[in-house]
Amino acid sequence: MPDVKVVHVAVGVIINQRNEVLISLRHPESHQGGLWEFPGGKLEPDEDVQQALGRELLEELNIRVQPDRQLLQINYDYPDKSVLLDVWLIRDFVGEPVGKEGQPIQWQAIARLDSQLFPPANASIIEAIQDI
Repeated sequence: MPDVKVVHVAVGVIINQRNEVLISLRHPESHQGGLWEFPGGKLEPDEDVQQALGRELLEELNIRVQPDRQLLQINYDYPDKSVLLDVWLIRDFVGEPVGKEGQPIQWQAIARLDSQLFPPANASIIEAIQDI
């Protein structure tokens, strides 16, 4: 089997004043399309995780963020790719989130998150934020 490149992804768990988390629906044609996700995206060359989070969340949601702390890192192997999810908690942001790429977004109560509606790699994120 050929070497599989690991895709490094910065993930933001954005929590509002009502202790709800922001989720967005993956485009149907994307990897794991049609499932909900925590916003973020791939790191560019020579970019650190906080820079990537800032860039991605401004591009996708039109918000400026200040990551609080790293929640966890997840290595996950899908049949077609491997990912390293670098997950950060974000409580401080400026702007009103909008789906700038046409993706539906919503604030969801943390207790109501259903891991079946997210890519399998996200189950650990949902578990980690249950106690926030």
